Amino acid sequence: MTLNTEQLRTYHAQCIKELSSELGFLGCGISKAAHLDDDRQRLALWLKDGKHAEMSYMENHFEKRLNPSILVEGATTVISLLYNYYPKHQQQKGVPKISKYAYGEDYHFVVKDKMYELVNQIQKKTGHFSYRVFVDSAPVLEKSWAAKAGLGWIGKNTLLIHPQKGSYFFLAEIICNLDCEADVPMHSYCGTCTRCIDACPTQAIVAPYVLDANKCISYLTIELKNNSPNLSDYPVDGWIFGCDICQDVCPWNRFSSPHSEPRFYPDSLLLTLDKLTWKQMDEASFNKTFKRSPISRATYTGMMRNLSRLDE
Repeated sequence: MTLNTEQLRTYHAQCIKELSSELGFLGCGISKAAHLDDDRQRLALWLKDGKHAEMSYMENHFEKRLNPSILVEGATTVISLLYNYYPKHQQQKGVPKISKYAYGEDYHFVVKDKMYELVNQIQKKTGHFSYRVFVDSAPVLEKSWAAKAGLGWIGKNTLLIHPQKGSYFFLAEIICNLDCEADVPMHSYCGTCTRCIDACPTQAIVAPYVLDANKCISYLTIELKNNSPNLSDYPVDGWIFGCDICQDVCPWNRFSSPHSEPRFYPDSLLLTLDKLTWKQMDEASFNKTFKRSPISRATYTGMMRNLSRLDE
């Protein structure tokens, strides 16, 4: 039986979603690869106001962030994917705090491996198509694409939130020229809640849906590479790598369930590392221990700087 164009688009979408679920993705949504015109003014203003702090790379490739066809010539579809990282076991209380996403192996490696496997399986069903995969490593507005694909809404803490899955997941995209039936965006359910705004110790969420990276603990402990006055201006609240406060207080994360990805399982030592043990670590040991960990992004020097902040 020969499928018409609409039937073929529906078939492609069904195949992608079924295969993504089989491979362990938490969610999959599809959107048309059109310009993100609604994001243009918001992004331009955020950059103009300097809310990206010292992350100058955010100023690069402005049009690429809005137009997927620049990234993948002839693109018709953006496949957005969610991959769960919510841990079963968390850090021992009282030790220097690390964001949950960094407990295991670097997600860039883990999720990208899964995505290439997914593309391979899709092509067995649909035939060859042109594509590129992205895991937080290119000028792609991941949250906007995921929202367009019906995988949740962008919350007041500027993170994507799903009403049954919370927000403890990584975002990834396949931009391709495979025609697929698109999904419908989801309504926002933040309502009048301001828990994330109220809980942030540095008041980094300067308005609903607006984050000032200059004040964000995640930025201050990971992306900030020098001893800028910004670091001492704000309390880090015990965090030495990242921050989960605005997610921990979000009511929708009561629905988060532990992941089953072995590569994200933490070394039990990481969950109990106290301040003294961290400070006794030399650079060679740090580099060896965290070679394939997100923590390596902060560098040994940065982590020692962050630890010293806990004594202030």
